[in-house]
Amino acid sequence: QVQLVESGGGLVQPGGSLRLSCAASGRIFSDYGMTWYRQAPGKEREWVASISSVGRTVYADSVKGRFTISRDNAKNTAYLQMNSLKPEDTALYFCKAQNTWGQGTQVTVSS
Repeated sequence: QVQLVESGGGLVQPGGSLRLSCAASGRIFSDYGMTWYRQAPGKEREWVASISSVGRTVYADSVKGRFTISRDNAKNTAYLQMNSLKPEDTALYFCKAQNTWGQGTQVTVSS
């Protein structure tokens, strides 16, 4: 069973940057892929980006070129570097691995 804890959210101005972290425990981290999702108020949860166990990455069109997903297997942690943030990126961001979700970290982009 995997346990996940997200961190790094906050309030940032449009055009700013944040880096989210997802710390994993409970299983061999390097064995599984990691995915970031987000959910804005009143909207359905949306897939953002994924990274495979061997580091292959894919992105939603809405974040491609602005967000970067990565992983550090030595630290059992996945990251989401978010640059050029827009107000429409405001959401609760979740990481997922296997069938386990973290509790989420809030990102608010506002001037």
